[in-house]
Amino acid sequence: ESRAFHVRQDGRTVKKAVYVAIGTRLDGHREVLGLWVGGNESAKYWVGVLNEIRNRGTEDIFIISVDGLTGFADAISAVYPKAEVQRCIVHQIRYTTKFVSYKDIKAFMNDLKGVYQAPTLEQAEEGLDRLEEKWGSKYPSSVASWRNNWPQLSAYFKYPYELRRMIYTTNQIENYNRQLRKVTKTRTIFPSDDALLKLLYLATMDITEKWTGRDRDWSKILSQLCIYFEERIEPGDLE
Repeated sequence: ESRAFHVRQDGRTVKKAVYVAIGTRLDGHREVLGLWVGGNESAKYWVGVLNEIRNRGTEDIFIISVDGLTGFADAISAVYPKAEVQRCIVHQIRYTTKFVSYKDIKAFMNDLKGVYQAPTLEQAEEGLDRLEEKWGSKYPSSVASWRNNWPQLSAYFKYPYELRRMIYTTNQIENYNRQLRKVTKTRTIFPSDDALLKLLYLATMDITEKWTGRDRDWSKILSQLCIYFEERIEPGDLE
């Protein structure tokens, strides 16, 4: 996920995105895997980012939750070919509702819940059919955004509730960004990329120092991971 900052470059102020990746280890503890100032966000760019993560020691990724970054899915396939990609449902909902008029938003959202809150994949697909039948002609872009990205939007339906709750949204990163905002809100413009990254790094060290707890359902989540990804988890990984 990204957050925008204003940075001086070549004598002018430009808006730059800073991307952050947060991972959850098999011991249940979270870790910031890196911060990157955006450039040309293509598949080639993301391959470089993911290779950096791998070279730092992240040997495998089971499931990755991501917002709709251009070229990211292709990059994941190249660097972590076994990883499942789940697009953030919260970001998808925000994008979808951009096209819906105020007078229809309540009814539209009620029907949309029948898609992303469905208990099973089959019921979710039935809900998507109903959504398209009712709203497809009036809001084609909204419905098409679900249809066109359905494989990555629906990956979480195969898992139990505890795992779904972890992966269907990038809320962990949003919470982290909220804490960063408290540190950076008084700095409207940064003199350079390095100055920006230095402040974010120091803030990250302070934030992650408080990340001592694990998900309240971690024991159950770990048991589920060991079943779904049995062939990729070695006994030593759990020590």
